[in-house]
Amino acid sequence: MDHGADLPGKWRLHVGTVRSKVFDNISPDERILTERRGNILFITINRPDVRNAFDARSAREMHFAMDRLDNDDDLFVGVITGAGGNFSAGADLKSIARGETRSTDRGGFGMMKRPSRKPLIAAVEGYALGGGFELCLSCDLVVASRSAKFGLPEVRHNVVAVGGGLIRLHRRIPYHLAMEMALTGEFRDATWMAGLGLVNRVVDEGKALDEAEALANRLLVNGPTALAASKEIIFLSSSWTEEEAWNRQVPIADVALESEDRNEGLKAFAEKRRPVWQGR
Repeated sequence: MDHGADLPGKWRLHVGTVRSKVFDNISPDERILTERRGNILFITINRPDVRNAFDARSAREMHFAMDRLDNDDDLFVGVITGAGGNFSAGADLKSIARGETRSTDRGGFGMMKRPSRKPLIAAVEGYALGGGFELCLSCDLVVASRSAKFGLPEVRHNVVAVGGGLIRLHRRIPYHLAMEMALTGEFRDATWMAGLGLVNRVVDEGKALDEAEALANRLLVNGPTALAASKEIIFLSSSWTEEEAWNRQVPIADVALESEDRNEGLKAFAEKRRPVWQGR
């Protein structure tokens, strides 16, 4: 839900294959904006009047954005941010009242259960609360401004955070601190989260997107099929035994090792030049 009342003053991932229902009748518009810059897809939650809270249409358009990122071989990394100084305050209360479903076959908000198979960076300014925080937990890297606030306030309204927060948070930070956040509903700032390893970079207010883009460009130096495979192995291996992991990582890695980019990487190394990646 939109946790405005709490605010002061008021997968399987498939490397090389996308198995997802595409919403052909949905195009990126005022709710979820997408902008391509080189090999990066910038995804902006654009409902600043409701602190970028999600309704059903927002979820469908986020799903569309994830499909676009997955289906375009020339897009290697995604960056998700929010318009108007906040990341997202979660679900739109009016949407809840209307009985709307704010999920797709990718999960809540169009991505929480099955985000893009490619690396995702969250650029957080302001509030990332409830489902907004769960969006961050669906990303692989998080850049946040010093004034950013994170939290799962659902319990304050006798609601349970079923968008992945209770599943993922205790795997990212120590168990007892995850319990404290989940059971008190209190907010934590970016510096606190960075100290626990959940936030990768803390920057001055208004600089999160710039730093996220710089971080994305560091990823772009590397082979995109290897990036996707590495993400999938890390993501899935948390549920594997160590014995299983040695074997189950092989077919995922093979997609990258048998790609055109692998040949390009070896050729570029031999020729002492920078690789020209194709994303396949």
